[in-house]
Amino acid sequence: MLKASLGDEFSLSYANSGASCLTSAIAEPPDAILLDVCMPGLDGYDTCRLLKNTPETAQIPVVMVSGLETELEQKAGFDAGCDAYVVKPFSVKTLIEKIKTLV
Repeated sequence: MLKASLGDEFSLSYANSGASCLTSAIAEPPDAILLDVCMPGLDGYDTCRLLKNTPETAQIPVVMVSGLETELEQKAGFDAGCDAYVVKPFSVKTLIEKIKTLV
């Protein structure tokens, strides 16, 4: 869905786990990272903490995109270091605007 929604606006690449996200971000730093909370292995919160505590990736904006919508979940995202938290389902226009304000 993100490829269809964002592919015309941004160049996209994908990682299938938190560990591969970190490895890819170090090798080829992206302009921003969209990160789901629920992922295999490292969850999105732990992945975000690792990204924000790694010198090569600390300045990359992280947008958490999650179906977890409680204030507690959103606070956990910001506590982990995310720059924005977008709840699914979301407006593509809103997501694009958030990304553009961070990049």
